[in-house]
Amino acid sequence: MVPIDVHLILRREGESGAEVLLSRRAGPVYASGLWHLPSGHLDPDEDMVEAVVREAREETGVLIALDDVTAAVTVHHRPPTGSRSRLGVFFEVRRWSGRPGIMEPDRCDGMGWYALDALPEPMVAYCRAGLDAYRAGLPAAVHFQRPGDAVEHDRDGCDRTRLLAGPPPVGGVELPYGLRAFAEQAVGRISQAREVSWVRGGGSRVWRLSGPGGGTWYLKRHRGAGFHGREVAAYRSWVPELGRRAPRLVAADAGVQAVIVTALSGRPLHGMVLGADEEVRVQYALGRLTSAFHHSAPERPSDSETAATDMIERHLKGARPHLAEGDENLVRALADAYAGLPRPSLVPTHGDLQYRNVLLGDDGEPLLFDFERSAYGTATRDLARLSDTWTGRPDLRAAFLDGYGRALTPTEELRLDCETAFDAVSGIAYGTSHDDPEVTERGHRTLRLLHGNAAAPLASRARRVIPGGRW
Repeated sequence: MVPIDVHLILRREGESGAEVLLSRRAGPVYASGLWHLPSGHLDPDEDMVEAVVREAREETGVLIALDDVTAAVTVHHRPPTGSRSRLGVFFEVRRWSGRPGIMEPDRCDGMGWYALDALPEPMVAYCRAGLDAYRAGLPAAVHFQRPGDAVEHDRDGCDRTRLLAGPPPVGGVELPYGLRAFAEQAVGRISQAREVSWVRGGGSRVWRLSGPGGGTWYLKRHRGAGFHGREVAAYRSWVPELGRRAPRLVAADAGVQAVIVTALSGRPLHGMVLGADEEVRVQYALGRLTSAFHHSAPERPSDSETAATDMIERHLKGARPHLAEGDENLVRALADAYAGLPRPSLVPTHGDLQYRNVLLGDDGEPLLFDFERSAYGTATRDLARLSDTWTGRPDLRAAFLDGYGRALTPTEELRLDCETAFDAVSGIAYGTSHDDPEVTERGHRTLRLLHGNAAAPLASRARRVIPGGRW
């Protein structure tokens, strides 16, 4: 039997293009001192995908979902020692959790990200053969070395790599097997699948599906069971109240944590430049949509807000090194005021209401999507992120509230300032730790505005809150 080993091509996009994670072997191991992909042999009764996920965890500490492993290259290799040949299967992974690090210091003394077009030397020749095929977009290579050949890749000498071409792609469908099976059971044969996930990654994945008859749907695989459960519940209970202004749930599968929804026809509002009058009209329509969503189910009394206090402390801990002078004092003052507010009623909320999750339909009216954060919450929760679009534009704020159907009470105004501050600190903590500059800057921008809006009159505003008032 030909031995099989697995190799992990952990890939990310760097400043100069695609990068892969490499480790330098050390100690009493084969090819000590040479750079190599994280790799290893199969354990008994273990399949190749399970093996590469395990090796990734053991060697680098990253956690990979089975569905995020895609086959990249197969290399038939014979080492220069003259021993029998083996098959190396190289797998590409672009999504994972955790930060790579050296987990086996007795076998590895270096680890880093390297551009695919600037791989380090010295590197194991066998590994380099697989990466050469991968860079060429080819599925396989033969790498039979001869006695006397060096273990390391010799860029100026003899290269035993023979690259093999594959058949042309059929149908353009690139979906993990489990998701494709789910999709085709739900909507029939898929002729094309194009990934349209949010470019920054780290979240749920989304594909635009096309059928041979011209039908179009969106397939979304959630990042976890909580997001999946929230979105499915929202689609089944609250989203129908929006009618044609939101997608319709076609199918859901808790096993693969995925949903299929109908496609909306429109353009993303995020980044769109609108005229002043047009944006006023859009904000008015968003107010109407938000009101419909908030009234799609009966209100509920809120639970204890101790968890909110704990959350604020946790986010402050992560954001503290990046806060400006006075930011933490402002947030703590708002947290104290928040704790003294009357207990609010809770309504169905979108949970992430911002232009990024809005389309402008063919009729010029807004459409809502992405309900994975939907849950019962305060109504002002849905205004916290959207309020960033009101900066310097009181006419947009007035238009939204006009569409919503009423103005905010003093209690609501103070609650909105508090929740906006908490969201800002959360955004700074998340953005700085996940290399998300837009979310980070939005958090800083929000806190700068709140210093002028909330800090000085905070005590008097808190005293004006009507005891027993709602929200």
